[in-house]
Amino acid sequence: MVKLLVMSMLVIFALPVVSEGNAQRGEELNVICSACHGVDGNSLVGAFPSIAGQQPKYLLKQLMDMKSGERSAPLMAGQLDNMTTGDLEDLAAYYAIQEPKGGSAKADLVELGERIYRSGIKRKQIAACTACHLPSGEGSNLAGFPRLAGQWPEYTEAQLKAFRSNERHNDGDAGMMRGTALDLSDNEIAAVASYLYGLR
Repeated sequence: MVKLLVMSMLVIFALPVVSEGNAQRGEELNVICSACHGVDGNSLVGAFPSIAGQQPKYLLKQLMDMKSGERSAPLMAGQLDNMTTGDLEDLAAYYAIQEPKGGSAKADLVELGERIYRSGIKRKQIAACTACHLPSGEGSNLAGFPRLAGQWPEYTEAQLKAFRSNERHNDGDAGMMRGTALDLSDNEIAAVASYLYGLR
């Protein structure tokens, strides 16, 4: 597991550096996106991810993967077809400076969710989420790791289950997230997703 984590880090650090986008232009382009993701990137329902405060390098990669078909996202079908890489950079820059809102974790899931997030699951050889996403849940732009703090639990659950089933596979050749989610139970996924929703 440690070897897998080290290999994954090397792959991620080898990714190209994202050029800075124009947040003001991104705000103009956001008109198309706001119906699902909210004017400020805080979506109103859990089916759509909140992308306010998201790391721009990660968000740009996801947008490019959705546009190319590397990441399946039926709800995004056609939305990015006419956008250039510059447009996507501008959107990523705009969302990165927005203030994320988040919510509250379910009280009965906090203990398990926090334990998984901060310590992993030793008996399953699952590393702590903080290793990549930081104790704050802010992620790392340099490494291309996403912000998870404040994300809708429904969305986080869906993504972890997609990684677990290999339906989503745009996590690099080493498959870091697929390897992490593979042995997570539905209850463990629900707990960590709920914990992240309330993380500040």
